[in-house]
Amino acid sequence: MKKARDKGQWSNLRREIRELRRELKTREETAITQILKRSDVILATNTGASDDGPLKHLPNDHFDLVVIDECAQALESSCWIALLKARKCILAGDYKQLPPTIKSQSAASEGLSVSLMERLIKKYGDSVVQMLTTQYRMNSAIMQWASEQMYEGKLIAHTSVEKYLLRDLAGVADVEETRIPLLLIDTASCGLNEMEETDEQSKGNQGEVDIVALHIKALTEAGVQVKDIAIIAPYNLQVDLLRQKLSHKHAELEIKSVDGFQGREKEAVVLSLVRSNRKGEVGFLAEDRRINVAVTRARRQLVVVCDSQTVRNHDFLKSLVDYMSEHGEVRTAFEYLEDCVAQNYIRDEKDKQINSKDAASTKQKSKNQGKKTEQEQKKSAANKSRGLNQSNVQLDQHKNTNSHHPKPKDADQTQNKKKEIKEQLLNFLKDPNKTELQFPSTLNSHERMLVHELSEEMGLRHESQGEGKNRRITVSRPPLEPDKSVEPEQPDVTVCTAAKLQDELQKGPSKSAVDLKSLHLERMCREQEKREEKKQEKQQRVRRELNPNASKTTDIAAGAMPDDNFDALINAVVKADSVCGFVKCKASVLTLGQLCLYCNRQYCLSHHIPEVHGCGDKAKAQARMRISKEGVLYAGSGQKDKSIDPNKKAYLQRKLDSKLDDMASQRKTKLSHKAPKSTGRAMLGLVYLSTRGHKRLRWHCEFHGCSKWRIFTVNTLEGVLQVTMFLIATSHMIKKNYV
Repeated sequence: MKKARDKGQWSNLRREIRELRRELKTREETAITQILKRSDVILATNTGASDDGPLKHLPNDHFDLVVIDECAQALESSCWIALLKARKCILAGDYKQLPPTIKSQSAASEGLSVSLMERLIKKYGDSVVQMLTTQYRMNSAIMQWASEQMYEGKLIAHTSVEKYLLRDLAGVADVEETRIPLLLIDTASCGLNEMEETDEQSKGNQGEVDIVALHIKALTEAGVQVKDIAIIAPYNLQVDLLRQKLSHKHAELEIKSVDGFQGREKEAVVLSLVRSNRKGEVGFLAEDRRINVAVTRARRQLVVVCDSQTVRNHDFLKSLVDYMSEHGEVRTAFEYLEDCVAQNYIRDEKDKQINSKDAASTKQKSKNQGKKTEQEQKKSAANKSRGLNQSNVQLDQHKNTNSHHPKPKDADQTQNKKKEIKEQLLNFLKDPNKTELQFPSTLNSHERMLVHELSEEMGLRHESQGEGKNRRITVSRPPLEPDKSVEPEQPDVTVCTAAKLQDELQKGPSKSAVDLKSLHLERMCREQEKREEKKQEKQQRVRRELNPNASKTTDIAAGAMPDDNFDALINAVVKADSVCGFVKCKASVLTLGQLCLYCNRQYCLSHHIPEVHGCGDKAKAQARMRISKEGVLYAGSGQKDKSIDPNKKAYLQRKLDSKLDDMASQRKTKLSHKAPKSTGRAMLGLVYLSTRGHKRLRWHCEFHGCSKWRIFTVNTLEGVLQVTMFLIATSHMIKKNYV
């Protein structure tokens, strides 16, 4: 068409193109219709089956049957698009799993969240339902709980998958982690609480993240492929925490939410339930369908990490915990995180005084308890299951019976090792130059427990670092206590809680449940003290902000004796002002010193910078306020913003336009009112109305029989008007001719 020069030829080509397009569309529709009519089965989505799609080429009575797969996940309105195509239908799906996603809560409450399949089953019952009872995915132990709770116990595992485990996979070692289909890791009473962030709607639990990482490490070391493992968490924040912890180590490891894993399956599935709080709130874990989907994704092993005390407040979750405790293996978080006791069960001076007073009365009871725990351990070893009660009894044994070990042959060795560790700690306390004591990584778990116990009795800080064979314990001195003259008196709430704890301990651990109760009371006591300490620190911080010289005044008052006279107090003030205000610096500031404008203290040249001695935040706030007020950036404040203020820019533009108008008015040609001379000349102006596309206006002027042509080229309409007025004023006769 570009080469066509004749208008008729161009029109013929356009007509031919339209005819070819019409023929192409007709042939395409004919081909689609023939293909669809020859097909016995046509696959489409619910929306793709509408009359706007390819099915519009078929008559309305073409189909005999419509089958909708995963109907429980589809909205009823979308199902009716396909149902109108035939007289019979088959709905396939599992309405016990996740329902369709509804963003509008009001629409969901009005019934939109109820799928067509669920509504028909509730209306007609078993008369219209045919259930597939044989499943080919998971081990029978994993299947049984879902079958009993959701499917009325009708599910049956096929013989090919009924007993298979992780150890049956190629290249997987036969170890403890690969022999069990069900594993419950209980974090109750371990202090691994969920994150309490008010600005976050989602939830996370860093303690469960660490436990999951350790179990994944154990599975991979046993030979399980990372691509065969999945981690499911109900909260997106927990998914992000798990990915930050594990994605860089295991790129093929799938970590998703429950919604993102429906319809999938993996050989091993680790489920982190996240929720762990005192109120017993489980959030949207109360949705039974969501938990059913998460549990039934596993084929050979299911691992659930949860706080049994929290999730037991919901009946459905309680049934899951009870089932796994009965048919699977139960472990506590202490078996994975050996340092969680050190982080959450450090007793302070009041607890130590109570325990020292109560030691004589509980000595005989601890011996009897050691015998009972020995019998319980033998029974648990015979049954090959470690329940929650046994683990707590073992924990109480470690805390209350120092040297009562089940094996009497090792009692002497334990006592000797304990004495050796105690001597090392005493030597560490005697040497004031040492700040910390590190024990080697060759200690076993029992020896590390002795180090924690002795350090706790002596009031030392003890922390376990590393993992596996590289785990070692570091003991350090406790921080110096603040001045008692400044601190307010401790409240009586803590004393009452400690007294309750003492009464509970005197009753004797007749049952395993008492251990959990005593640990809970002890933790409540410590947390109450921590809250009081935080409250006091906050009050002191407010006082320091209101009066920066308060702490300095208290130091001076403490330095002066009560009986001293006024001169001694003045000397103490002068002495305090002559030394650098930094905590650990004793340099004199009498000769060279710098006064801080934010705290009004004298500092030496090494600590006079606000960021060094602790006034960095105030200095930053002052700098920001000065910059915003003065609008001037000083050295080190960054590059100055050179953009012009919008108001100033508009003012300058108006001023420029006004000046341009004045200049233009000065350049205008003054009109002559004088009569032309007798030797006048004829004039003609050729005026361009625009740069292109318009006619040119020709002016022809005659005067006294003489003529002359002049051309005026103007770019604006204003110029056209000016030239026109000039020609009219200077010519006697004007003719208009259009070219």
